[in-house]
Amino acid sequence: MLLPVIMAGGTGSRLWPLSRELYPKQFLTVSGERTMLQETLSRLNGIEHENPLLICNEEHRFIAAEQLRTGGFEHSGIILEPVGRNTAPAIALAALQAKRMAKDGEEPILLVLAADHLINDQSAFQHSINQALEFAANDKLVTFGIVPTSPETGYGYIKAGCALGPGFEVSKFVEKPQLETAERYLSSGEYYWNSGMFLFKASRYLEELRKYNPEILFACEKAMECTAEDLDFVRVNKKAFEQCPDDSIDYAVMEPLCSSNSAENAVVVPMDAGWSDIGSWSALWDVSTKDSNNNTIKGDVIAVDTKNSYLHSESKLIATVGLDDIVVVETKDAILVAAKDKVQNVKSIVNQLKAMDRTEHKIHREVYRPWGKYDSIDIGERDQVKRITVKPGEKLSIQMHHHRSEHWVVVSGTAKVTNGDKTFLVTENESTYIPVGQIHALENPGVLPLELIEVQTGSYLGEDDIVRFEDRYGRVDET
Repeated sequence: MLLPVIMAGGTGSRLWPLSRELYPKQFLTVSGERTMLQETLSRLNGIEHENPLLICNEEHRFIAAEQLRTGGFEHSGIILEPVGRNTAPAIALAALQAKRMAKDGEEPILLVLAADHLINDQSAFQHSINQALEFAANDKLVTFGIVPTSPETGYGYIKAGCALGPGFEVSKFVEKPQLETAERYLSSGEYYWNSGMFLFKASRYLEELRKYNPEILFACEKAMECTAEDLDFVRVNKKAFEQCPDDSIDYAVMEPLCSSNSAENAVVVPMDAGWSDIGSWSALWDVSTKDSNNNTIKGDVIAVDTKNSYLHSESKLIATVGLDDIVVVETKDAILVAAKDKVQNVKSIVNQLKAMDRTEHKIHREVYRPWGKYDSIDIGERDQVKRITVKPGEKLSIQMHHHRSEHWVVVSGTAKVTNGDKTFLVTENESTYIPVGQIHALENPGVLPLELIEVQTGSYLGEDDIVRFEDRYGRVDET
């Protein structure tokens, strides 16, 4: 029973402004037509496996579920992490859930993959997995080492030990090196980039976790004792999981295992599949299609006398003249302009935005919800204008606001409106008014998307001024 476990947690900031805290990079489309999460699931086609198990942050659950739905991917459930605790606890939750799901006598083998990796050669990827299956079946904990193509200083390394057929014993894990050390690793031929992908029996992982970090396993077992299933989601006990130590699988299990008397149980299988973890805009430029001037261009861009650059437009025209080795990324609410060799410092911008109590690090102007999306077109001191799209058959929560009133103008489609004790239809070019404190709801009863303009006025316009009374998406207890 091969069970893919897709780790879709994290709130990475390295691809800001496209990546945000509430819309991290695994949900972005960086190449082709599919998001990184969808690409991760797609490259499993051709391998015999059970429906994948997904792990993601509580705040990202509807984005993940929607991308699975629109991509046509079957799955075995979405485990929600109430707080981030790194990869060792996340995989422990998946292992415990896998054992719970297994039929009598079945031993789940977990294929642990990150949702935000790019792999160009699907055949080579699957070949390495097939080579590793025998090791996992024989109780080995397998990691996949990427065949290095350059002296990369942004990745950790794995040193290979004695040869074991298509793999090697893991000699040791090495932190991100300085350039001179990385060059030595590359020339030796003994080192691989640490991919963060793993293959092992669920029971073996839990056995080694119990041996080296029992406090992690104890907290995860407590968190899984009382789970609640809600739609596609598996909710773990928040209070118990918050007590779990924060640690990666490398530190919690793999490195102690390699240092022990049973180091032969850790195996690295080489993978040469055009892998990248897309850790920066320059890394994305490296793997992207380029024009005759060595530029990667996305969206509405005019580039004059510009070369070796990454230019990404989301909603406005980008025009460049006389640039070289530059990154320009435009979204509806932010523009990044950076030297390509300095993009690792983008995180400092995110930190400054946080310190200034701004929102551009956390959320996009256009925000996706389980029922559709809204775009904050204009914001004033006591007014805000949004363009709202409601998917066919979907309904917003029954709610009220303490500080704002709302005017709704239907642009296209038909709205079913609950306004106090009245329920009625509002069609194209018609409007309705929701007073402060009025209980109300909005629904799309049609087969086409509902588009409307919402004008909010009041003393406070924040998203937390929502009191939900009933919600089909389980958000009644949220603000």
